[in-house]
Amino acid sequence: MPFKSIMIVDDSESDQFLTKHIIQKYDSNIEIFQTFDGQEALDVLEKMEEQPSLILLDINMPRVNGFEFLEKYSKRPDPAAVVSMLTSSLQGEDQKQSEQYNCVKTFFLKPLDADDLKNIQEELGF
Repeated sequence: MPFKSIMIVDDSESDQFLTKHIIQKYDSNIEIFQTFDGQEALDVLEKMEEQPSLILLDINMPRVNGFEFLEKYSKRPDPAAVVSMLTSSLQGEDQKQSEQYNCVKTFFLKPLDADDLKNIQEELGF
């Protein structure tokens, strides 16, 4: 089953543009939600009737960064979406910290490409 919807959480407009373009090329039927920091993502998720299939989450963002988002998101009654970290950080410590959250299933370096989406889909059985 393909992704139904994906939320991009990234403060970089150029990374947002590129990621959205890759997703649309991969499958134009995927609904895409764009948020520019962790707080905006939490606010949007709170109002959504159906959670996205996947959240692509950056780490370094203003207001609420990726780790702060994960801390708050993981405390929700039912964090339904799968989270994939999509970051420019090569620090092993960041990957280790991300993996502490059950909702985080994969970790990729920017920029996202179609093979990354295919790997996520295969790995997670979407």
